[in-house]
Amino acid sequence: MSAVSIWVLLVSAIIAANLPWASERFFFLFTPPGGGLKRAWMRLVEWLVLYGLVGLIAVGLEQKATGERYPQDWEFYAVTFCMFVVFAIPGFVYRYQLRPLLHRHRA
Repeated sequence: MSAVSIWVLLVSAIIAANLPWASERFFFLFTPPGGGLKRAWMRLVEWLVLYGLVGLIAVGLEQKATGERYPQDWEFYAVTFCMFVVFAIPGFVYRYQLRPLLHRHRA
C-alpha cells in the first residue's frame, strides 16, 4: 500500500472512532427516542459499526493495492480493536469529562 493510502486509513479511523461522541443524533441522522439524548449503548453500537466500516475500507485499500486480501488471525483483529479504542479516547474524554466541566463553568 502506498503511504497516502495508509495516512488516509489512519485519519479516517481516528475521525470515525470519535464520531459517536460528537453528536446526540444516532448515526448523525436519527433523533433518539425518549428525550433526544443518545444513550451509552447507542454510542457503543455506533462505534462498533464505524469500526467495521473502517475495516471494510482497509480491506478495499488492500485489495486495490495488492490485488488480493491476505488472511488475518485473531491477533490482527485484537490489535486493530485496541487501536480503535485508543483513537476514541479524545472524543470520550470530551463528551464525559470536558464538556460537563465546561457547562459547569458557564453557569
